[in-house]
This record gives sequence, structure tokens and C-alpha cells, in this order.
Amino acid sequence: MPREKVYTTCDAALAGISNGDTVLIGGFAGCGVPRGLIAALCQKPVKNLTCVYSPGAWPDSAKPSGVDQLVTNGQVKKLISALPFPPANDGIIKNAWETGQLEIEIVPQGTLAERLRAAGAGLGGVFISTGVGTRFADGKESRTFAQGDCILELPLKADFALFKADAADTLGNVVYLGAGRNWGPVMAMAATVSIAEADRVCDPGGIDPETVISSGIFVNRVVQTPAS
Repeated sequence: MPREKVYTTCDAALAGISNGDTVLIGGFAGCGVPRGLIAALCQKPVKNLTCVYSPGAWPDSAKPSGVDQLVTNGQVKKLISALPFPPANDGIIKNAWETGQLEIEIVPQGTLAERLRAAGAGLGGVFISTGVGTRFADGKESRTFAQGDCILELPLKADFALFKADAADTLGNVVYLGAGRNWGPVMAMAATVSIAEADRVCDPGGIDPETVISSGIFVNRVVQTPAS
């Protein structure tokens, strides 16, 4: 395992991303979003991406996630999210979906987290009660346990994960801040290539090990947040 995982630019950190890849994008409600990596991805000549992310710009005070720009560029084939666009929002994502340019899969947030966790843990799937008796259960295996009926949710494994970190060391150990911790840890485990965009990059020993949330074994690449 390489001891030096630091890339000099977000563009370099995205090396190897290809047409048709599945990309996890961290952050929540517009906060803790890896904006430098997303901006660099917008410049890449890749298309037909499947992007998995949490609500992108909710509440109204939050900044857009950047996924909307990827959609505008025609780089995204499918979005998987609990709330791909804010309610009553007539923005780019909703318009692309309504005109048939974009496929959207709605997944409840807890279910999305469990599918990512299952991928990271190497599980074949998880049985959960969320969605029983609704359209979310259509076509899925169901079983009855002591606590009631459950449906099988399959792992959601990705090619790349892009997430924001407060700090990272050159071994890939990561500390999160605020909303970055909502999805960063589980996404880091669920992708083949996990990339942390960190506000601060330090040498080994520069992070208190008691504060590390994602250890270096789950983080393949680190890049410092570009200066604004």
C-alpha cells in the first residue's frame, strides 16, 4: 500500500475516472461538499455517470452541490438520492428529469446509508423494514422476521467516492468537520477509489489518532482544497 497518497490538484486526483462510472458525492444539504473535486470533474471529458448523493441544495440557504453543473454538462445519466432536488424547485435537475434527459432513482436516506454500508462491509445485502408495502418494495425479495416484514436491499458499490475532509495526513487518515461526517465515512468504504478533499494536509502524526474517523486503509487519494 503506498504511503504517499497526496495529489497536487483535484484534476490529478480524478485520474482514471471513465465513462459510465458510479460516483459517490459526499456532503449534506449543500454543506461539507467536495466542491474542488466536483469542479474538476465538470472539466473531465466523461459522460454517462451515475451520481449518488444526499439532498443537494436544501434548505434554500445552502449552496448548490455542484451536481447540477454536471447535469447541465450532460455528464450524468442517472442520479441516486433521497432528494435529488428541493421540493417546488424548477431547476436544472428537475427539468432534465421531466424532459427524459436524466434518470432518477429515489432511495430513502436510511436505506441509502445501509446500501453503502453493505458495500463497504462486503455484505450481500441487508433486510430492512423501510419501504414495506410501498413502491420501494416492488420487485424486491421480502422476508418476515421477528420484528415484522422486511425487504432486501442490495449493496451500492461505486467506482469513485468524492468527499470533504477537515484534515488528512499523507497516509489517508481523515478527520471530518460537521456535515462532512454525514456521508464521508460510509462513502469512503463503498468505493474502489476514495478521494478526500481536505482543507489541511499534514504528515503522519499531525492528526490526533483519537479523532480519525476514516482510516487510511479506506482512503486511496488525498488532495488539498483549492484556494478560492
